[in-house]
Amino acid sequence: MNTNRVAVLGAGAFGTALALAFARAGRDVILWGRDAERMEAMAKSRLCEAALPGMPLDPRITPVSDLKAVADLPVLVLAMPAQALRAVCEALALVLSPGHALIAAAKGMEQGSGQFVTEVMADELGPQRFGVLSGPSFAEDIARGLPTAVSLAMVEAMDAQALAAHLGSPGFRIYHSSDVRGVEIGGAAKNVLAIAAGIVVGLGLGESARAAIVTRGFAELRRFALSLGARAETLMGLSGLGDLLLTASSAQSRNFSLGIALGQGKALQEASGGKLAEGAFTAAALDDMARARGIDMPIVAGVRAILDGKLDVKDAVAALMARPFREE
Repeated sequence: MNTNRVAVLGAGAFGTALALAFARAGRDVILWGRDAERMEAMAKSRLCEAALPGMPLDPRITPVSDLKAVADLPVLVLAMPAQALRAVCEALALVLSPGHALIAAAKGMEQGSGQFVTEVMADELGPQRFGVLSGPSFAEDIARGLPTAVSLAMVEAMDAQALAAHLGSPGFRIYHSSDVRGVEIGGAAKNVLAIAAGIVVGLGLGESARAAIVTRGFAELRRFALSLGARAETLMGLSGLGDLLLTASSAQSRNFSLGIALGQGKALQEASGGKLAEGAFTAAALDDMARARGIDMPIVAGVRAILDGKLDVKDAVAALMARPFREE
């Protein structure tokens, strides 16, 4: 597989950061964004001002707004929110031929369909090689070249290994896996659990309570993922426990920050600043799937009830604390 050229679709902070990381690995990168005016400005100024203020654009990166510019590239990384993924795939299907490697860097489940990101891509793009990139990483850290490690999963282990070697670098370590479902579940579920951790902090319940909610939340994530065939070692790795620990502990996480604001008593619209975090969309899909499979996920259910306005944050925490004692 020729991976000297790669496309990143999605010129937000995370997509732009990935483009910078791949360029540092020696790859020529086509960075696609929907806004033609913005992409033209980026190409002229060679700055990432809209997504990453103050960050210069690597010379290897070419900003574009025409999807036809990425149609012949062998590797495409889709780095937009999970709720925007289907629309981009629909447009991409008009210009893309079979045989590409398509990697989702979105972390979530689609609202309405309840599908995981690779399922959305498969729906719209037909016979391709699909994968998912996930792990404990913030856009600013990646963009600055700070040490970061993530997981890349594809059905064919050799594809994942080859891509990890070509796209990774000493500062952006990519571990490879063939457990696609395990990696995407970790990336999706941790966002919901990070909201729960933020709520605990916003309520002023202390670090011990946050540690408890993260630990019990991880137990829920693990039960759910194993029931769908994920591997236990994947869940204990970067895309599972690692990503949860980061997302549920830093104000850089929009999900954690949303939870803090909700815990402080702010209404959802005010808490989100008008733009919902990914976990707010994923909560309902995750809860529905867990209920359908008979999997107990009380923290996820509590977050969903809060987001739906059916339960006050204090009542939700009280309900969790009132659950029967049980063996861990």
